Amino acid sequence: MIHQAGSGTGKYEQMLVTCKNMKPIPTAVAHPCEASALSGAVEAANLGIIIPILVGPRDKIEATAKSAGLDISSFEIVDTSHSNASAAKAVELVRLAQAELLMKGSLHTDELMAAVVSREGGLRTGRRISHVFVMDIPTYHKVLIVTDGAINIFPTLEDKADICQNAIDLAISLGLKKPKVAILAAVETVTSKMPATIDAAALCKMADRKQITGAILDGPLAFDNAISKEAALTKGIHSEVAGDPDIVLAPDLEAGNILAKQLSFLAKADSAGLVLGARVPIILTSRADSVRSRIASCAVAMLAAHARRNNP
Repeated sequence: MIHQAGSGTGKYEQMLVTCKNMKPIPTAVAHPCEASALSGAVEAANLGIIIPILVGPRDKIEATAKSAGLDISSFEIVDTSHSNASAAKAVELVRLAQAELLMKGSLHTDELMAAVVSREGGLRTGRRISHVFVMDIPTYHKVLIVTDGAINIFPTLEDKADICQNAIDLAISLGLKKPKVAILAAVETVTSKMPATIDAAALCKMADRKQITGAILDGPLAFDNAISKEAALTKGIHSEVAGDPDIVLAPDLEAGNILAKQLSFLAKADSAGLVLGARVPIILTSRADSVRSRIASCAVAMLAAHARRNNP
């Protein structure tokens, strides 16, 4: 369950409590050749969240572990020659069902995603691949999912439907019965001058017609109306979502990226990063991430993987 009464942190820790009752998930870690990348996998393994399979040049991985004081003696290492090979091999382990999660190491995100979206040997599904920031914001009363701030630059209406459904499915796997989705724009009225408002209105009608399922949608909503019930009522907006969203859907990548990063750097939020819509969840961590964020990324992915086991 990801709800947490009151403000402040502690929301991620509640996820970890849920994880304690679950078996760790075999995870292909692509090219963990820097201390931050390797330590994230080791820390998650020590907490019983994942069983890492370290994919990369054996000598580099072992040297990194030695210099960082990390014990990797109990982990399998799959030796590869370079980062592109690491990405391809890690994806192959998932295709062979030897791993149920994929985790980014110290290679570039685009290297890993190129292997994921490869038409031959990749991890594509019928769903559009998208990214979520699962955020613990001290000034918000529960975990907030922000999407998509990393993959889809100018999503079409159909892309947004998939982005939305990916986030809904994740929220349900984290314990929510009926997540609330705020579809963001700069204003709360529908106007042809602002295409994001038309997309928002169409997404809400798609939910009415069961083209998007499992959630309560509302939009267009400006960010103040989405997050503050009082701001919405001042504007005459009566909404189940206003003041209580679990998911905010950004109009494009730049808006989503700026929103997530301003929450991190101005509101002191922690953010866990995950890619959805592929055959398995993909854990995307950054060298700038805190230990807490890296662990949370793994915990969110673990809960999603268990939900997938229970409902393939």
